[in-house]
Amino acid sequence: MLDQQTRNIIKSTVPVLEMYGNEITKTFYKRLFEKHPELLHIFNQTHQKVGDQPKALANTVYAAAVHIDQLETIIPVVKQIAHKHVSLGIKAEHYPIVGENLLGAIKEVLGDAATPEIIDAWGKAYGVIADIFIQTEQNMYEESLHKDGGWSGFRPFIIDRKVKESANVYSFYLKPQDGGAIAKFLPGQYISVKINDGKYDQIRQYSLSSCPCDGYYRIGVKHEEGHTHADGVVSSFLHQQTNVGDVLLLTPPQGDFVLDKESERPVLLLGAGIGITPLLSMLRPLAKKSRAVTIVHAVLNGAYHPFAEEIKDYVFKHSKAEAITLYEKPRQEDLAFDYEGRIRAEVLKSALPTTDVEAYICGPVPFMEEACALLKQLGVPSDQVHYEVFGSAQALGDLRTQTLANSEV
Repeated sequence: MLDQQTRNIIKSTVPVLEMYGNEITKTFYKRLFEKHPELLHIFNQTHQKVGDQPKALANTVYAAAVHIDQLETIIPVVKQIAHKHVSLGIKAEHYPIVGENLLGAIKEVLGDAATPEIIDAWGKAYGVIADIFIQTEQNMYEESLHKDGGWSGFRPFIIDRKVKESANVYSFYLKPQDGGAIAKFLPGQYISVKINDGKYDQIRQYSLSSCPCDGYYRIGVKHEEGHTHADGVVSSFLHQQTNVGDVLLLTPPQGDFVLDKESERPVLLLGAGIGITPLLSMLRPLAKKSRAVTIVHAVLNGAYHPFAEEIKDYVFKHSKAEAITLYEKPRQEDLAFDYEGRIRAEVLKSALPTTDVEAYICGPVPFMEEACALLKQLGVPSDQVHYEVFGSAQALGDLRTQTLANSEV
């Protein structure tokens, strides 16, 4: 572990990281890709262009500095990030490359202020933190490989069915090309899909929306349309260029946003748009336990309401289930919704049978921030509120001290 002098030096850099952290991480990625362009096949280029990835890494570095005296406190965050790393195929040999370029970026940005003592201290600290990540990820790789139906790396799957769920969402039913078994997953987990855009491999994570007991994987893919080449490159490919019988490359399921099967509390599922997908995988396991469940789904309007019939059918068949639908901008022909507008206290009050619930939230960050704030206001304990952030992590609340899953370090 780190000696006290090293920890003291790291702590002394906290104000500098607060001021220059984002500049350091932007410089880091620039150096990294100039020296190792092969890593462009792993990192999400959209997150690079919009700045999410550098921000996420800056938050991670800052959190490590703040908690350098008690690195065990960041283990939950390490596990969250490690799930993403494993889904991308990041290995132990990548860490020295990252460390070299991170230290180089600190020197470049801070100049003479980055004394040899500071660089040496951060080199030691990075080594310790990297070892924690490497061991955690190695355990995850081993677990994925050795479970029934498990594998390592990317495995070919055939598109067995392609179903249009709404104006901008398709479901893909996926079965292994080799006809073998597939690993069961925990409700809420995701897989990675890899395609090549003609220049780079592009890897994206998609929540599994099927039940773990099914003999296939199902993902729901929203067509993301943006202003840069990388925006929506994978979703556009899946929507526009794939057909039944085509092959996709998938990693084993990962992620720690999962249903607590041991709890007997009622469950509140809060999804916005395509964020409903990981919550769908929780429905049948909840029914088996006879737990009360309320599903709140916020969408733009009826044209952009995926899985509406599936949720309606679930509620019809299960007496302990209830569904509440919000349309932000309903059309004249939209009749099958409960509230107009965005998530608010009135909606959540009607959805809460009690404050002693387990709440699971997935959707755009503003939606989750508002939902978390409202649940806190209504008295739901924070340790019973769970949420999933996709892309490079943007923590809910204090971005500096709550570094979440999916930051691509």
